[in-house]
Amino acid sequence: MSYEAPIVIVVFPGVQPLDVAGPAAVFARARALRPDAPPVIYASPAGGTIAGDGGMAIAGTVPLAQLNGPFDLIMIAGGTEAGLVALRGSGLYEWLVGAAPRARRVGSVCGGAFVLARAGLLSGRRATTHWIATERLQAAYPDVRVEPDAIFTIDGPFCTSAGVTAGIDLALALVEIDHGAAVASAIARELVVFLRRPGGQSQYSAALEAQTRGRGPIQRVVSEILADPARDHRVARLADSAAMSPRNFARRFALEIGRPPAAFVAATRLDQAKRLLATTGLPVASVAHASGYASAEAMQHVFRARLGLTPSDYRSRFGTASPPRTR
Repeated sequence: MSYEAPIVIVVFPGVQPLDVAGPAAVFARARALRPDAPPVIYASPAGGTIAGDGGMAIAGTVPLAQLNGPFDLIMIAGGTEAGLVALRGSGLYEWLVGAAPRARRVGSVCGGAFVLARAGLLSGRRATTHWIATERLQAAYPDVRVEPDAIFTIDGPFCTSAGVTAGIDLALALVEIDHGAAVASAIARELVVFLRRPGGQSQYSAALEAQTRGRGPIQRVVSEILADPARDHRVARLADSAAMSPRNFARRFALEIGRPPAAFVAATRLDQAKRLLATTGLPVASVAHASGYASAEAMQHVFRARLGLTPSDYRSRFGTASPPRTR
């Protein structure tokens, strides 16, 4: 595939440096391995040197007004909330609306999804951002199909990634689409990053989420669920363990943990299944049983719905244990 159009990474005061450096490193290595791959240009509303979050500066950015396209990719980086808000009067949105039709792809890293959404480019499309901000993105732009757990999304010519390092995952996925798995794998090895992290992998686990939430009896029940996801965790039994009525327990649990008991149990079982698939050689049916699923088929249905791949696919991408022996 031959390119004449560049990749444009758009930065601004307060930009997160790793949102820029991560994808840029991937694209730069792609060009080193495949000279026909697109070059990378750093652009900003006014051009010049841009001070990123934490003090790191990006020098020599091109003013957006000087870029007319065509473009291989326009990627909006994320950054501080103040920096993103300040973009509203910078001319970026006007430029983006005009430039997007001249780009093969338009994407974002982390909070850059808010820019794409505000420009109307994500209407009716799947998108993600940092897990801290997914609810805010959905509330502000209800016409966007926000996927709160996704590492990245690709919906037609529009692609978005979750927070910070997820931009590397998105960039590797785009390189793999354009240049093949061998090139993407070589880049991942050189950058010492994990290659095949699919877009449907969760940004965070139920256990991590619950560690900073819940008090007293609710935290005790959370510990019970995390200790044995396969156990009977119906609300009535959990409420009894917490010495509460089922109604009061469900209300307190949702208030303190941030999701209903059944949803938390489901997330915990999915985390358990992913861990066992990745770190053990147990047969899929045994993983399903140990994770609390009624059958391997039931677990496969959940994996397809939540992650977009089968348990066997998940194991092949993430597995670190030797495969189970078959007779």
